[in-house]
Amino acid sequence: MQTDVKFSSGNQTIAGTLFIPDEAQGASPAIVISHPFGSVRQQSPINYATRLTKEGFVTLTFDAAYQRESTGEPRQLEDPFIRVENIKDAVSYLATREEVDADRIGALGICASGGFVPFAASSDIRIKAVATVSGADLGDVYRSQTETLPKLLKASAQARTDRAAGKDVEAQPMIPMTQDQANEYPDRSMYKEAYDYYRTDRAKDDRAPNTVDPTSFDRIAVFDAYGFIDQISPRPLLMIAGSDADTLPYSQNSIEKAQEPKELFIVDGASHVDLYDKPEYVDPAVAKMSSFFHENLATN
Repeated sequence: MQTDVKFSSGNQTIAGTLFIPDEAQGASPAIVISHPFGSVRQQSPINYATRLTKEGFVTLTFDAAYQRESTGEPRQLEDPFIRVENIKDAVSYLATREEVDADRIGALGICASGGFVPFAASSDIRIKAVATVSGADLGDVYRSQTETLPKLLKASAQARTDRAAGKDVEAQPMIPMTQDQANEYPDRSMYKEAYDYYRTDRAKDDRAPNTVDPTSFDRIAVFDAYGFIDQISPRPLLMIAGSDADTLPYSQNSIEKAQEPKELFIVDGASHVDLYDKPEYVDPAVAKMSSFFHENLATN
């Protein structure tokens, strides 16, 4: 069974979808699933939510504040620190549901949320088990673009001034918006494959325009997704990544920094974006994840 729900996060109303196993009896373990940068809950999260629900978990997907059906102005703002609060407030919402055992809540983050979720869990001890898929540190992604970052920070500063003066501020593209632009990136790269995923019938959503408000850039630039990952311990951490993903080093390096219990699970042959929706890669990821959550969200 699935139903659309709403919950509060800060001053915003967050739109979500709650999935409840058909055979659920009493309070069940639950998992918050947080979507990638510039994405929405009906894209990659639903592929994990439906599968994990069949495995017996209550799952909650949601649109981050400023995205799709959730409230917030300016639209398409990406603030990592607000995203972290969204995740914590999603946990709070689950904890109030009679279908959920509040002592057995885990969280899954995909792509940039593979950084937001560990950051949230480092200080929110209600998250009893943490999993990531194709995790990336959004702040580092932007900081590593040494030639581009100063231009983005300049755009952010100008946008703030313009908005204060009552001027319109246009959102900027966050991925290649045409096939020609995508072809400028290497094959199997996150950006090239993002075009194929987000800008075609594969996963295109008209309410996910793949743009970002420019005032996001200075917020993203100072975010360190894995700076406190060691504080998740003694709660367990599972990071899942594709062997062919250009973002694989984020999971490898983060697992090195994390404390036990921890595990890096590599899906052979998968790229970063393959793990969003391709069954031959999503299925083994979910099988591993299901075992992980069953073991670590079990009753005492």
